[in-house]
Amino acid sequence: MSTKPIRVLVLTCSTRPGALGPTVTRWLTETIAPRAAELGAELVPVALDDLNLPFLDEEEPGVHRHEHTRRWSAIVGAADGIIAVTPEYNYGMPATLKNALDYLTREWAWKPIGFVSYGHTSAGTRSVQHAKQVVTTLRLVPLGATVAIRIGDGLRPDPARDRAGIGLLDELVRLAHALRPMRERSAAAPGPLPGSYVRPLTSDDASEVAVLQRCCWVDEALANDSLAIPALHESLEDVSDWLSAWHTTGVWRDGRLLGMVRARRTGADWHIGRLAVVPDLRGRGVGRWLLRAAEAAADPGCHRAELFTGAKSLHNIALYHSEGYQTMPPAGPEGTTTLAKPLR
Repeated sequence: MSTKPIRVLVLTCSTRPGALGPTVTRWLTETIAPRAAELGAELVPVALDDLNLPFLDEEEPGVHRHEHTRRWSAIVGAADGIIAVTPEYNYGMPATLKNALDYLTREWAWKPIGFVSYGHTSAGTRSVQHAKQVVTTLRLVPLGATVAIRIGDGLRPDPARDRAGIGLLDELVRLAHALRPMRERSAAAPGPLPGSYVRPLTSDDASEVAVLQRCCWVDEALANDSLAIPALHESLEDVSDWLSAWHTTGVWRDGRLLGMVRARRTGADWHIGRLAVVPDLRGRGVGRWLLRAAEAAADPGCHRAELFTGAKSLHNIALYHSEGYQTMPPAGPEGTTTLAKPLR
């Protein structure tokens, strides 16, 4: 899975003047911030009181006509998980939280949500039970871990409560990583295999790309009797650098990178490279699909696609010939074959 940091929205739900919520949120963020840094998680505190969301005023679910909805959508859409700091009002969650949930649909899907509640006798736990009925309908995934604070106890130093807050964060981050393929798939285009999806690769994917290169270019090294293949020697920093410079497409399934291809413009040519498919899925059309996707993404001003492969990589050369590529005079590194085709 991607090594992109987990973004955690810490949501203060009460808008009541003088509410305890901001104080609870401050305790929570200060307590869990060191652990968040260790886990590579970013805490983003947001107060519903600052958003000024009116009662739901959008005519159609998922269609954001108002600026306040678009702003709220951007905040939630960028999050990987949510911690709701909520009071209990009359055996239920605040109307402000229900209203904020109702504004959005797809932005909530496949994200974990944890609760820090506060109240009198029940310490806000009935608010959490009420909220769980709603959030599951939105395909949010509630945690088992919770933190419940009795108002009468105040917020005096409490090591057990601190440990509970850190435990909630630990569970949320683990679940956010596990659910990332579900979030990505719901927002991405379908891939060539059942259950697969396609998305651009970024420098956050450097670890997965480095592993894919190692396993895919061993065969090339054996076929060409040479270890002088850049893909076998690049560091994570090298991979991250070229991911920032090339248009790179990856095919994923269940958090596993199945294949990739990169391309960029050089003059009037569209250069294609690093076409790779995991060994256990070769022969199922993934490489051909990626090659065509790279060609389709060519800049309008490019007149031909160009690539190179090992001179003895006969299987690769046969694939490119079948896709209309012709062998060209040597233009790549020594020991390679250059191929090109016109682009429409």
